[in-house]
Amino acid sequence: MVTFHSKGRFFSPMSKVYPFSAIVGQEQLRRALMIAAVDPAIGGVMVFGDRGTGKSTAVRALADLLPPIQTIRGCAFHCDPKRPPTCTADCARRADGISPVIETAPMPVVDMPLGATEDRVVGALDIEHALIRGEKRFEPGLLARANRGFLYIDEINLLDDNLVDLLLDVAASGENVVEREGLSLRHPARFVLIGSGNPEEGELRPQLLDRFGLSVDVRTPTDLGDRVEVVKRRIAFDQDPAKFLGLWAKEQARLRRQIVSAAKRLTKVATPDAILEAAARLCIAVGSDGLRGELTLMRVARATAAIEGVDAVSLTHLRSIAPMALGHRLRRDPLDEGGSAVRIERAMAELFGP
Repeated sequence: MVTFHSKGRFFSPMSKVYPFSAIVGQEQLRRALMIAAVDPAIGGVMVFGDRGTGKSTAVRALADLLPPIQTIRGCAFHCDPKRPPTCTADCARRADGISPVIETAPMPVVDMPLGATEDRVVGALDIEHALIRGEKRFEPGLLARANRGFLYIDEINLLDDNLVDLLLDVAASGENVVEREGLSLRHPARFVLIGSGNPEEGELRPQLLDRFGLSVDVRTPTDLGDRVEVVKRRIAFDQDPAKFLGLWAKEQARLRRQIVSAAKRLTKVATPDAILEAAARLCIAVGSDGLRGELTLMRVARATAAIEGVDAVSLTHLRSIAPMALGHRLRRDPLDEGGSAVRIERAMAELFGP
């Protein structure tokens, strides 16, 4: 018999994390993260940019904005009590008619270190327990802790190839299959993948890049006022975190309500046929491979409309999010020095007007 054991930490709203609402500039990054929070089916966010531009700060700050989830006490996989059991942990006792204890827990936001081993990521046999008790006990890995939440990988472009292959398999199936050390089990592993990295330090494999719904480029701010404000706010936070968080509490609460309301409104947002046709025409014009571009484009546009509180997707929504939804799906053109964003903007101007 295999039992389950869980230990480790993930981001917690109770910790002193720099508030999301206090981030200066980086509108595209903040917008992309909010969109991913509203509709996890979009596929996550890849953030490219210079070092020291607030990529990690923004991702970690997202944890405080996310609504809590309902889960089952003792389940290391955060299984949803409103759905049939999807793992063989304690929550599976529901199948025997035993009522579990349901509790509210923070949305999991798990940080995967660049040097993480495969055992730490997928989980492994708890050797100490096996030697002392003579029982096989599974110690869940980072994929289990991230289920129904967010998995953040900084410098993902430097990740070992074997872990990239593993993430591709899990992203496609939504399950983590463990076959090792006498263990044979599978558990749910559905999460929003957030990656960040500096393209100058290495490229991300195309197969993994295509799995991200959104891609955002973050650059060092050039506006003098913005740079000064960034430093002022950071100093104030470091000197007195509690006071700084109090100053931004109202804006944090507003953004949290906006995300929760948008998630509830999402399925009611209409997508006119004219917008679907415009999305397909744009993908054809820029040469987006496959149909994932259209699907992601419409999901992102619908989430954007839900965040704005409107009932239908418009061409304005489509145009505003097209670069982040399609930019990483285009084939490189060595003769075009403008980059993918410029190509998309140029195509939209030709198709829809300035």
